[in-house]
Amino acid sequence: MRTDLGLAGAVVLVTGGVRGVGLGISRVFRAHGATVVACARHEPESLSPDTEFVACDVRDENQVAAMVRGIADRHGRLDVVVNNAGGSPFAPAAEASPRFHDKIVALNLLAPLLVAQHANAVMQTQDTGGAIVMISSVSGTRPSPGTAAYGAAKAGLDSLTTSLAVEWAPKVRVNALDVGMVRTEQAHLHYGSEAAVEAVGKTVPLGRLADPEEIGSCAAFLASGLASYVSGATLRVHGGGEMPAFHTATDVNSPTKSRRTSSDT
Repeated sequence: MRTDLGLAGAVVLVTGGVRGVGLGISRVFRAHGATVVACARHEPESLSPDTEFVACDVRDENQVAAMVRGIADRHGRLDVVVNNAGGSPFAPAAEASPRFHDKIVALNLLAPLLVAQHANAVMQTQDTGGAIVMISSVSGTRPSPGTAAYGAAKAGLDSLTTSLAVEWAPKVRVNALDVGMVRTEQAHLHYGSEAAVEAVGKTVPLGRLADPEEIGSCAAFLASGLASYVSGATLRVHGGGEMPAFHTATDVNSPTKSRRTSSDT
């Protein structure tokens, strides 16, 4: 039985909401009865008929302003924004160009700020205010080799969340999810073959990668009235985190080896 989060009729913008984690987020909000507007730079080949699509490059201020204004004009309000658009290809920091780093920081830090600014301007005029959820990453709290600029941007996004929560209270709540590894249609680009994806999942205490809808459920909670006194918080959604590396090498006192021994007896 699905918990009623009181999101029926809410107008929700999900950036990057047409594939991967963003698609999972869009699906969850739709399942709770929300009106979902998903944006991306390009319209996908297939889109759920109950999702509204807007083409928008979230790094472009004019496009963002037009998108948010259009949503408010069409629906009369904007209740929730989930800043999900982001990501980074693998690129060693010593080899990546300054232009590459600029683009990664712009997409993963400055774009969420830009979208949030325009959404906040609408939400501050509403009696019920609004909620903004930043989709951040565990890469912002641990080393992120191969995606160093991405990790630094996500660390900045976590900090930004706390500042906006103070500046925009009490009308607008701002929270973040520090997301771990997720099984999406592009998981093979990050982790390799299906066997590799399964092996990577086993390094997580819960024994698997997350499903996109599980991220969506956490975003929906933070956007809902159940989290009405939660603002400036970062919720870690990572299946328990990552086992300390030395546990894979030691032959004593290893939780991973203890679990295997227990299951074999």
